[in-house]
Amino acid sequence: MIDIKFLRENPDAVKENIKKKFQDAKLPLVDEVIELDAKYRKELQRKESLQAEKNKVSKEIGGFMAKGMKDEAEAAKAKVKEYSEELAQLDKTVPEMAERIKTIMMTIPNIIDPTVPIGKDDSENVEIQRYGEPVVPDFEVPYHSDIMEKLNGIDLDSARKVAGNGFYYLMGDIARLHSAVISYARDFMIDRGFTYCIPPFMIRSNVVTGVMSFAEMDAMMYKIEGEDLYLIGTSEHSMIGKFIDTIIDEETLPHTLTSYSPCFRKEKGAHGIEERGVYRIHQFEKQEMIVVCKPEESPEWFTKLWQNTVDLFRSMDIPVRTIECCSGDLADLKVKSFDVEAWSPRQKKYFEVGSCSNLGDAQARRLGIRVKCADGRKYFAHTLNNTVVAPPRMLIAFLENNLNEDGSINIPEVLRPYMGGKAKIEVK
Repeated sequence: MIDIKFLRENPDAVKENIKKKFQDAKLPLVDEVIELDAKYRKELQRKESLQAEKNKVSKEIGGFMAKGMKDEAEAAKAKVKEYSEELAQLDKTVPEMAERIKTIMMTIPNIIDPTVPIGKDDSENVEIQRYGEPVVPDFEVPYHSDIMEKLNGIDLDSARKVAGNGFYYLMGDIARLHSAVISYARDFMIDRGFTYCIPPFMIRSNVVTGVMSFAEMDAMMYKIEGEDLYLIGTSEHSMIGKFIDTIIDEETLPHTLTSYSPCFRKEKGAHGIEERGVYRIHQFEKQEMIVVCKPEESPEWFTKLWQNTVDLFRSMDIPVRTIECCSGDLADLKVKSFDVEAWSPRQKKYFEVGSCSNLGDAQARRLGIRVKCADGRKYFAHTLNNTVVAPPRMLIAFLENNLNEDGSINIPEVLRPYMGGKAKIEVK
């Protein structure tokens, strides 16, 4: 959510930003919110002056009565009644206007970074750099669920009976490999100075609307029936929510946290749920990283965050590349975003395994996360997030890039301590 003062003073810049995101239907919202905001401030000022006048006249009534000035006292009482009726109306309309302004402001997209490429959708995202040499073996690489099934590592049929499409049972060495990757990612981030955290897996609606747009919320979140609670789609939600309505001492910044959680997503929309595999599913686990920092430090932290993911994958000899999301592919709260994509020998192309985002002060403004300087001045923090690793999707890249012709899987050295020393998963 952008600063309404900025919108008042720079309506053309806000409109141009909306155009760059190809959301022209939102252009009228800028003029609407400016007009509504002017009316709101006028009505608020009227309310405050009325209240002051009512208090003044109320005090005069006792003086009139003491002096026997009954007519003047009755006139004052009538005036107080008149003020009270108008104030009652304003007590209703002013909050309604404030809520409408807030709703509009939460719909208008954040101002994107000047370096973001302009494009309509993900087809116009820009490759930044590749890391590692993509390899296609001289034997056919099976579909990832077929690799897992050959290793007795997945049971999709039973999962469909129990929960429907979009769920899975991971078994044996594949389940162990899944946990090994999560544990390795946790320790990898701790070694880089991040504080490990296990957050709540459910959050209230005010946190949901603080960390994401209404469109994202509708497409992703599962609501707990009868309660003001939602299952998290990523631990970023509850991790950023940890700082809601707080004032952080500037000298304690940055806050760098890495968190583990299960994640739950509707996956509502064009992509749908994958029936055969584990690429797009309702439930998965993830290691995440978030940063709360000073505004001037967020570009540097953005680079550090996506580089962490690249380094993690390269430590397991998985080729990756970074992709910059174009303007039309950015969620409304994001200032800038990179995707990290891993190489798929089977598909002979890269696919997304993580996403790094700088959200500027948008989440902090929505959630009331402020920073206090030594001189007492306050400002909104910047927040960033990035995927460390998200198995089982990451397992697809891992299995394909470590597959042998006989169906066995090589275990990189960095994962062996988490796999009981195993160097290979054998076909039984």
